[in-house]
Amino acid sequence: MNLELTPIECRVLGCMIEKSITTPENYPLSLNSLVNACNQKSNRFPVLDLDEPEVQDALDELRAQHLCFRFDTSGSRVPKFKYAVPGKWGFSARHLSILCELLIRGPQTPGELRTRGERMHAFLDLNEVESTLDLLKDHEEGPFIMKLPVLPRKKEARFTQLIGGAIEISEIQEAAPVVIQSGPSRNDRVDQLEQQIVELKSEIEDLKAAFAQFKEQFE
Repeated sequence: MNLELTPIECRVLGCMIEKSITTPENYPLSLNSLVNACNQKSNRFPVLDLDEPEVQDALDELRAQHLCFRFDTSGSRVPKFKYAVPGKWGFSARHLSILCELLIRGPQTPGELRTRGERMHAFLDLNEVESTLDLLKDHEEGPFIMKLPVLPRKKEARFTQLIGGAIEISEIQEAAPVVIQSGPSRNDRVDQLEQQIVELKSEIEDLKAAFAQFKEQFE
């Protein structure tokens, strides 16, 4: 595959694919709508803050590579844009769903792709996700994705798209989301609560004894 899109071009292409499936009534997209889609805070990683010139430049590059085209409608003064993928790729809804998620969110596990891609394609089970990943990885026009090494302290491998060019594994590992240390386990919290109850009971008994001594002074 001879494609090597920039991160912004990947985001723009991914957003066009996403909106064509999730909000077909608002598709094709105007430049302003596409900027808003690229800068969404939900369903995006990383969150970007692109302006119209940046998105327009990405559209121009995508058009040059025949991955999108301008779509003019009668009665509308605002040009709109649609994505295009070569027919020889033979992508179905499940291929587009996974590729789109990788373009707009970055590397993900099969489980994450199934959950997040559900809004674009209802996968039957995890096996369908994994078989789709295999097809994209072994595609004769590709590969379109690759499997990454398992990160430390992680059980599942993630997959990344290759439309943005070759991947440096070290960069992917450095860009991995920071792991936030979890708080005490449920058992630990129960033990803490039980200890607090014991201490409260002891304090109550001490207060009762002190009050009894105080009361005796007036009897």
